[in-house]
Amino acid sequence: MFTPSLFEETPVEETYRTAFESWLRDKRATGALQQPASVQVYRDMWDAFMAWCLARVPPLPMSALTLEHLQAFQAARFGRRNTDLSLSPRHALRLVRLVDRVLTHHARRTGTSPNTAAADWIASRPEVRFADAAQGDPLPEFLTVAEARYLIAFVSSARPRPGLSPSRRDSHVAFTWQELRDRTAVALQLGGGLTPGDIRALTLASPIVSNDDARPRPRRIAVPGNGSSTARETPLAPWAAELLQYWLQVRVAARIQGDVLFPATRSGRPWPKEAQYRCAMGVLEDAGLDRSEGGSFQLRHTFALRQLRRGVDPVTVARWLGVDPASMDRYRRVLTSPVDVV
Repeated sequence: MFTPSLFEETPVEETYRTAFESWLRDKRATGALQQPASVQVYRDMWDAFMAWCLARVPPLPMSALTLEHLQAFQAARFGRRNTDLSLSPRHALRLVRLVDRVLTHHARRTGTSPNTAAADWIASRPEVRFADAAQGDPLPEFLTVAEARYLIAFVSSARPRPGLSPSRRDSHVAFTWQELRDRTAVALQLGGGLTPGDIRALTLASPIVSNDDARPRPRRIAVPGNGSSTARETPLAPWAAELLQYWLQVRVAARIQGDVLFPATRSGRPWPKEAQYRCAMGVLEDAGLDRSEGGSFQLRHTFALRQLRRGVDPVTVARWLGVDPASMDRYRRVLTSPVDVV
């Protein structure tokens, strides 16, 4: 006669889910992870990893995870155009760090020996381990496809969007002029490759409006020269141009004074460097991109990589960025891997 086990075996999928949710619950309890968008980013990363493990035949238990499995996971993601599956060295580091943290937390919670496969994998891959190094010729920080697309949708919610449901179409009415300013400035960094210094230097004469369309909007932005770069023009992504056009309308309606495109006050006082930095990082944090490495310069790098991936000549991209063409070499290590960039 069959006698059931006193201890029912936990399904593999339930173990993965329980381990992540327990880690997440403790992170929230300590106040280290509060933004819903940030939680969703981590959940999406874990779900992608869990789905791959469960698709093995037989499904791969967390306890059996090895360095070789992680290598196969990363290899399976390179070159895939799906927005959540293509792993750059920097994104691979971020994801495998999450795996290591969840594994360590699970071992501590259950009183079992920790599985060090994730930590061992990071240690064995110098190009991943130093992907976010702060020194030693690091790779340029940039947004993944999923991150960039989410950020575009996030900042674009600050302008009218005809065609959407009423709740989403009218979401912009709740924004203050300062919140719209912050999101538009971030949009120009991602959609035009501008630096924080460029943002603060822009004037009302900077937007170059195209009258070729039925509804004119800024197609390019004129960036004043400074001590480190000459005056230049750079194209704007259509979504960034739409947001800039709306900001110009709101700026007039709010009766903001002065000639600075993005002022600190209604009187037109220039935006201080520190204040502009905090506002930009606040937008990224609110969008769920809760990491400090790269600052808002990662938006400019994403713009550059996007143009190069599209086949734009490096000399042209360098002119748009206002840098020496030789400095474009730093992007080649990124582009040698089949990484999708928005």
